[in-house]
Amino acid sequence: MIRKAFLMRLHPGHQAEYERRHNPIWPELHALLNAHGVHTYSIYLDRESDCLFAYAEIESEERWRAIARTEVCRRWWASMKDLMQTHEDASPVAVDLKEVFHLD
Repeated sequence: MIRKAFLMRLHPGHQAEYERRHNPIWPELHALLNAHGVHTYSIYLDRESDCLFAYAEIESEERWRAIARTEVCRRWWASMKDLMQTHEDASPVAVDLKEVFHLD
């Protein structure tokens, strides 16, 4: 299993709406993540900085990247782009973090 962590950022004033749109996520997005080998996916919010810390456990980087090419993912990004920093294609601006310690 591959562990991934990354940071994203909300636009100020959008914390409550971001949480609302994730509770729950779309059933088709949930199914898509599972079908692409995502076993655990958590997003944490630092309320003071609007910073989002995301953690996922995935089966492969290739399958993880393939998610971005799906229609469901593109629709999800489009629905979230007004709340957070995104690229021109509506994908979230994400900074990958390097794991430096892990304890099972």
